[in-house]
Amino acid sequence: MLYKYLTENYRENEPIFVSDINLEVSSANLRRMFKVLCDTGKIKRFDTGIYYIPKKGVLKNGVPLAADEVAIAKYIEKNGKIDGYYSGYTFANQLGISTQVPFVEEIVTNNASTRVRKVKVRNKKILLRKSRMPINNENYIVLQLLDLLKDLEQYYDVEFTVVCERLAKYVRDEKIEQKEIDKYIGNFPEKIYKNIYETRLYNAFA
Repeated sequence: MLYKYLTENYRENEPIFVSDINLEVSSANLRRMFKVLCDTGKIKRFDTGIYYIPKKGVLKNGVPLAADEVAIAKYIEKNGKIDGYYSGYTFANQLGISTQVPFVEEIVTNNASTRVRKVKVRNKKILLRKSRMPINNENYIVLQLLDLLKDLEQYYDVEFTVVCERLAKYVRDEKIEQKEIDKYIGNFPEKIYKNIYETRLYNAFA
């Protein structure tokens, strides 16, 4: 019963959180069912309460589940629902305004119990920050940009003209509108207005 449920609801190498399973069985029975499936090799255990259906590959035990996938599902996006976003040096590096590859990834998420804390997903180190406001599918792109802009001077290490170009391209590519910025900017420090002015981003907003 459990394996049928898993194969119908999860792809290969997609994190399966026991807490998300919706079956009419006791938690003790559910744990036993997961153990049986692990013992028979039908699923693999990633960590406590986290499993996956192994993807077939050249390796005997299949392709292992990546820590990145678990981190994304746990803190950023799961089943199409956005709960967080990359921030700080991590996002700056993704945008190409920082050449530093951060040793600790930074994530802002709804799923943080404290304002700031460090966690590990296997060997991956993550700095979690609690969001200033609820993150959802409609606002995460704008909040991610504003989060970067509030401390922009900390993150970039390329020419400022390049920073302006990359930020403007991001705004245009994501079709961020001025009214969206106005809706959320009041939740951030006032210095963010200065950074928007200096980068001339107001020219890029739709």
